[in-house]
Parts: sequence; structure tokens; C-alpha cells
Amino acid sequence: MRFRPLLALVLALCLTLVTACSGGAKAVDRSQLTYEEIHNTGLANDCPTLPESARGSIALDSGTSYQLREICMHPAEVSVKGEPANKRQEARFVPGKILTRFTTSLDQVYGDLNVEGDTIKFQEQGGLDFQLITVLLPGGEEVPFVFSSKELKATADGAAISTSTDFNGDYRVPSYRTSNFLDPKGRGLTTGVDYTQGLVGLGADSDGLERENIKRYVDGTGTMELSITRVDPSSGEFAGVFTALQPSDTDMGSKDPLDVKITGEIYGRLEEV
Repeated sequence: MRFRPLLALVLALCLTLVTACSGGAKAVDRSQLTYEEIHNTGLANDCPTLPESARGSIALDSGTSYQLREICMHPAEVSVKGEPANKRQEARFVPGKILTRFTTSLDQVYGDLNVEGDTIKFQEQGGLDFQLITVLLPGGEEVPFVFSSKELKATADGAAISTSTDFNGDYRVPSYRTSNFLDPKGRGLTTGVDYTQGLVGLGADSDGLERENIKRYVDGTGTMELSITRVDPSSGEFAGVFTALQPSDTDMGSKDPLDVKITGEIYGRLEEV
């Protein structure tokens, strides 16, 4: 009996050493898994990754056309800039809890990549490049937004993709609501009514109600930074982290957007075309 605590300590130490020496997590090859093995597990929302030992570099030729394929972005943390408690304080980002389950990642995003001098340019072209996400703030407010990489135009310095490559660029944030959406009063952009009859006596066309009555499709603009931290030259794979700053939903123009900061992991593969 007296040896049980010592035995447990030895086993824990052995497991720690095995984990530390394993070289990091291996890439998640979802193509080898069945539907039953993925269903309701959250694996479909995870991005593949590379071991920490992947510290190579992929040289790029200025006369060669490339594409970045299979780009996956998995949000890990979301913060929303809220109003300060008083005028003496500055607005700051408050961490929120992601309420959306298993459908937050962008996946199979692709686009053209080329080298011009000492600058690498990437132009996103398509893929599963937007997701609707809602986060819960500590005060109970729910903030919806569209996490997107649509039309991302990003540049990086250098002529190779390495563990020191940082892409920066802007992208389009689509409206959270579409033209057929109706609010609780039956108002919409292409369907429904302009205003409810009960608001006529209040002056439905007044400035106070105009933003609620007149629905608009409002696009936004976000900025994104992609930091490459792991590269496998043999397969063309790369992995790293991203930080995106973009607006939240405006409820089709009826309210001002909030600033949303999203951070997480990114994975992709370089291919010569």
C-alpha cells in the first residue's frame, strides 16, 4: 500500500516524458476518418497542424505561379471592444465565450500567390470562407458577427515562406443578415413592409425610427495578420496563428457595429501551378 503513491508518481513522470519527446501533435488527416468517427466530435471544426520540429523554409521564384490551398482558420479566442465604464477610461477588448459549436472554422480556402521583388502577394479566391458566430460577453450581451476571409489581399516581406513570414491585409466582411430576413416587426430589405402600422402615429419616417425601418445590406472591412510558425518544405504545408480585427453585425444598418478581435490557428499548403 505504501508504494502506490510512488508508483503513481513514476507513471505520471513517464507519460510526461513520452509526451514531451513525441515532437508535437501530428496533422489531423480527416480523409482517413469515417463519418461516424467525425460526427459530433468537433474534429470537423479543427484545423490540421504540424509538429513543432517543422522549421523549414520554402523558396519562391518570381516567375512561377503558386496557390495557397486547403487554408483552415480555427478561432480560439474572440474579444469585443466594449464601452468604457466612465469617460476617464478607454474602451478595451473584453473576452467573450463562443456560443457557436463546431461550425466556427474557415476551411478549404484557396487563392493565388506570387512574388514581386521582395514582396509576397496573396489574393483569396474562394472556399468555405465565412462562418456565422455568436459570442457571449460577461454582462450577458450576445454579439453576432461574420468571421470571414473573403477577398483577402495580404502581403509579406521576403521571397520565401518560412517561420518568420508574416502576412498582413484587408478582407471583406459580409452582412450577417441577407435580403430575405424579416425582423420581429416584419420589416426587411426585399420582403416584408417598410414599417409597422403601429408606428405610424409615432412618425414612422422620423430620424429616430429611420434606421430600424429602412433595412440595408451593410458590408464591412476587416484586417488580418497571418504569422507562419511552422513549415514543412517536403509537403509544402505550413501552420501558424492569425489575428483578425473586424466589425460585428449591424442588424442591417439599425445599430453601430462593435470591433471584434479573433485569434486562432491557421494551416495551409503551398502548391505550384
